[in-house]
Amino acid sequence: MNRFLRRARAACDPLVARRSALFDLALAMITTAVELGVFFDSNTRVGALPVVVTVLVGAALLGRRRAPMAVLATACAGAAVLVWLGYAPGGGPAVVALASLADLRDRRVSGAVLVPTMLYLELASICSPPLSIGAWALGSYLQTRRRYTRALEDRAATLERERDQLDQIATQRERASVARELHDIVAHSVTVTLIGVRGARDVLPTEPQVAAETLERVEANAEQSLAELRRILGLLRTPDSGAQWRPQPSLDQLAELVSGYRTAGMPVRLEVTGEAQPLADGLELSAYRIVEEALTNVLKHTDPNQVTVTLDYGPTRLDVTVEDDGGGGVPVPSVGGHGILGMRERAAVAGGSLDAGRTAGGFLVTARLPVGDAV
Repeated sequence: MNRFLRRARAACDPLVARRSALFDLALAMITTAVELGVFFDSNTRVGALPVVVTVLVGAALLGRRRAPMAVLATACAGAAVLVWLGYAPGGGPAVVALASLADLRDRRVSGAVLVPTMLYLELASICSPPLSIGAWALGSYLQTRRRYTRALEDRAATLERERDQLDQIATQRERASVARELHDIVAHSVTVTLIGVRGARDVLPTEPQVAAETLERVEANAEQSLAELRRILGLLRTPDSGAQWRPQPSLDQLAELVSGYRTAGMPVRLEVTGEAQPLADGLELSAYRIVEEALTNVLKHTDPNQVTVTLDYGPTRLDVTVEDDGGGGVPVPSVGGHGILGMRERAAVAGGSLDAGRTAGGFLVTARLPVGDAV
């Protein structure tokens, strides 16, 4: 948008310059004609010299934009010559030059020039002080109006740049949010599916019924994950449609999530302390995803004897902890891993914080999420 505006202004610059030149030419011709009309309407015989002086002074008005001070001096000098020759000039060029000076130069400069110019024109009986003051006031108004318009244009351009920057930031945040969602869904689904298939393969020769039940659960988990992926991809294709094929998970479904991991072979239990309270949808989603990611990491990287998921509801904070005792298994991921980084980002978006690290016998993830603004 800014590039388009710059190109449009650049294209209009020659046209604006041409219109300004035509306006200055018309102004100079009209002022010269009015000044000559003052001479020919009087009974005084007009010679060639005053006409030449008047035309030259009128031609000097063409440079009023580049050198308004010099043009004003030329107009005053031309009026002095006409007075010396015995004519009574109308003072049109001097008035136009004074207005141009007030329009194009700093107000302190034009104000300082106004007083001596006004006194000179009054003492030479060229024009009265109200006319000089009115011309200066008109020029000052035009300058104020032009500066105000330019300030509005600059502000609009600044707001346009800021809006573009905010759009870019929002896009980056949205991409990070989608990346977190996809990571949570894919990591959870693939891990549970892989563990389930391996378990079914191990018991298939001896317990085919157990293997069949395990594969059914794997199938249900895969269908659920596909529904989640379709929802996210659908929202990406039509971000304004508000279409959602499946509601976002909440803490009400946490028991089902833990049960699924328990079925996959993880010895996990869920503990809830404090008085449960309704939370904002975004906060519940963040807590759910943090537990899901933590359990996925345990399932992938450790072989624990016990995993405990705890929800501790406080008056102003919800503490979510996932602790395992799998210190003797495969080493757990480092704190800088992508999954833990995603959990930290989710906690930060909700206004909380998250700590993750090794303990004496395993690994502990603790998220502290504020609930003061819960709805």
